[in-house]
Amino acid sequence: MSNSIYVAAPEGLTGKSMVAVGMIEALTRTVRSVGVFRPVVRSGRQDEILQILVSQPGITQTYEEAVGVTYDELHADADAALHVLVEKCAAIKAKYESVVILGSDYTETTSPTELTFNARVAANLNAPVILVVSGRNRTPAEIRSAAEGGLAEFRAHHAKVIAVIANRVSSLDRASSEEVPAEELEAVRAELAKLPGVVTAALPADRLLAAPRLRAQFEAVEANLVLGNPELLDRESQDILVAAMTLPNVLRRLTPESTIIMPGDRSDMLPGLLLAHASGSFPQLAGIILLGGYEIPDTIARLINSIHNELPIGMTHLGTFTAADKMFRLEGAMTSSPRKVEVARRLFSEHVDVPALLAALQVHRSEVMTPLMFEHQLQDIARNDRRTIVMPESTDDRILESADILLRRGVANLILLGDAQAIKLRAAHLGLGLLGVQVVNPNDPELVEKFAAEYARLRAHKGVTLEQAREKLKDLSYFGTMMVHLGMADGMVSGAINTTANTIRPSLEFIKTKPGVNVVSGSFLMCMPDRVVVYADCAVNPDPTAEQLADIAISSAETAIAFGIEPRVAMLSYSTGTSGTGADVDKVRAATEIVRERRPDLALEGPIQFDAAVDAAVARTKLPDSKVAGRATVFIFPDLNTGNNTYKAVQRSSGAVAIGPVLQGLKRAVNDLSRGALVEDIVNTVAITAIQAQAEPRGENA
Repeated sequence: MSNSIYVAAPEGLTGKSMVAVGMIEALTRTVRSVGVFRPVVRSGRQDEILQILVSQPGITQTYEEAVGVTYDELHADADAALHVLVEKCAAIKAKYESVVILGSDYTETTSPTELTFNARVAANLNAPVILVVSGRNRTPAEIRSAAEGGLAEFRAHHAKVIAVIANRVSSLDRASSEEVPAEELEAVRAELAKLPGVVTAALPADRLLAAPRLRAQFEAVEANLVLGNPELLDRESQDILVAAMTLPNVLRRLTPESTIIMPGDRSDMLPGLLLAHASGSFPQLAGIILLGGYEIPDTIARLINSIHNELPIGMTHLGTFTAADKMFRLEGAMTSSPRKVEVARRLFSEHVDVPALLAALQVHRSEVMTPLMFEHQLQDIARNDRRTIVMPESTDDRILESADILLRRGVANLILLGDAQAIKLRAAHLGLGLLGVQVVNPNDPELVEKFAAEYARLRAHKGVTLEQAREKLKDLSYFGTMMVHLGMADGMVSGAINTTANTIRPSLEFIKTKPGVNVVSGSFLMCMPDRVVVYADCAVNPDPTAEQLADIAISSAETAIAFGIEPRVAMLSYSTGTSGTGADVDKVRAATEIVRERRPDLALEGPIQFDAAVDAAVARTKLPDSKVAGRATVFIFPDLNTGNNTYKAVQRSSGAVAIGPVLQGLKRAVNDLSRGALVEDIVNTVAITAIQAQAEPRGENA
């Protein structure tokens, strides 16, 4: 077994850094530690790709620790440089369970020489190779031919290739704004499958990954910023539209995050384009460049200044053909923004058979589960069966930022409640794309009437009238919960602004609990340095009865199972076994018996003290024959005071990552956020909600 993988290409501009990022994510959710190594970097400046690799979650190296040699050192003495590479890589391999090595970029030597060098390095580092070939503007047969040439070179130098990945697959007749057809990808996969003895995959070209920054477009055509927010020049431009037609025809051709280039003497179209950009009914633009050096007339400038506009507008002396030619030639690096990296990760996970690749590499899943591995696992499970989650609190920037991350990672489909124009304007100000998000207006008369009628029907026994129902639905927690109830969404996440009670109350009123469950409770997934356990109830019930405590224990065991944790349930008390008496311990003892009766299949112990539940040495003394003592994974606290304080104490004192609360016992997936939740917390909670929703049938009133 080798603990390293060499990502290389037989040519430039294949996007192999995207594959390296995907491999880092695949390994960090499989093994405890991952390192990176870049054998050759350019002289005199930092390597942007390596900077991205060392900044990935789970990577603890500094840039300097991950560098091999410079091109200058390589040219001065290739053999000496190779010795240095072997020594440096050996030191990294000694520190990490797996190492991702990224080959050179074909920037300072001729391709045949550099391909041979990469083959020699891979062989000397004893690193199996993932060969990345370009699928851009090539037929499936041409892609296979390019792969065969690279395979022959690596094998000639005794380097073992375990996988071939065609990246940026696209055809000449496909417009840049179009998605790669599934049949085109399948044709490439079928052709690559003819290569013997290697894992193969095909990744589609993606507009965003090759998109240049707006600033680069401005510089390419020598444009000066005349209006708009200069900070937005660092956003990507995903398309270019030459607007030499009337406004209605331009509006029909707008695509998300495109740059409009238009004759400067047609500035009368500017107000219409800016209104479309701000309306929420048309795609958001990246920027506008006026051609020919014509100044914006005072009357148009006054009109534009009366509109709150941040969209960058530039002016160049160049004409249409020259400017368009320069701009269409631009391409941005995959490493130019965090959202590109997120898209790269998602495409890799969706189009590469990662288990087959890890098996070929002989990577064995670690028995240890780190917090980062668990977070990756959550998002991976959610991605495999994508569900729709509604998020009512779109006025909070954390919600918008987390939504952008979730969409880019493909964790869930998202619905935001609010005004589409306000949401898109705020997202643009924050530099967020929110591509693919669905915005639902909670003031939509048709939806309000439909939801009010259903709420009044469900609460008729409480005397709720239609007018009262309409008033209640002004609370977006009620509106979002009704979407879940009616099957318009699979789950809801709220609480960044609202209280826990405000989030849960609508669910208790009309979603109700699962059959056989009488109480809703809140658990936390506690990610310790080497494992993940469940704590409950830490969020909802102040002083549960024995029956409620039994419900909480059963629900928590089911939560553990849903997230891949073997449930070994400890019913916690100040006493272990039969050693203590009193009302509190008697309640736990009674609850334990109820659980045994209802779920005899569960590994269960109680009453048990916390130390006996977690410490094997204490367990051997107090409960030597217990299957749970010393190795519990589900901890049921006797009351909210104990549970809430314990999870916070463990979180703060041990550095554990607390994910939750996870609401348990409801028929549908609804979860609450802490009002102090970070963006990362919101992302994890949505992933959890999506996974919970996977266990429930889709559709209205499911």
